Amino acid sequence: MESSESGDVTGLLRAWGSGDRAALDRLTPKVYDELRRMSRKYMKNERLGHTLQAAALVNDVYIRLVDAGSVDWKDRAHFFAVCSQMMRRILVDSARARGSRKRGGGAVRIDVEEACVGAPDRDASTIALDDALNALASFDPRKVQVIEMRYFGGWSVEETAEVLKISPQSVMRDWKLAKAWLTREMTGGL
Repeated sequence: MESSESGDVTGLLRAWGSGDRAALDRLTPKVYDELRRMSRKYMKNERLGHTLQAAALVNDVYIRLVDAGSVDWKDRAHFFAVCSQMMRRILVDSARARGSRKRGGGAVRIDVEEACVGAPDRDASTIALDDALNALASFDPRKVQVIEMRYFGGWSVEETAEVLKISPQSVMRDWKLAKAWLTREMTGGL
């Protein structure tokens, strides 16, 4: 059963998705703290001295949401899952832009655990992890959703299970299999 706050958010999302621009103004204060928590989780794994701050990441997501037009929002969880994907995309785009300004290049081999904990070259880690997640999404998109929600969004097993409408055991199985697959993919099968 949805809590009152969750129901309010879902109602505002649906109103906004139907074209009520004022609903977005009422929605923003209700979701801002959770978006900031998510962005701090993302930023914790970024390189030191990153020019993008957690609040700026939330603002970039907000701008993309406003520009997205009408979306058929299912509920509060769907909204946060989409925001989590947007945060990932913004950080990957930022890492790619920084990488394109550097001389040299080439493939960088990293361990998925290093990428998740924070490798010395976090831009390369972010890009390599994104490439591996995109490859995984081509044949198992649910495992990518689990990684996005758990790792990038900081969601619990239970929250992830609720959003994906699967059991917590399935979330843990997908989490473990996805991590193993990502490790193999990012290390070139070594």
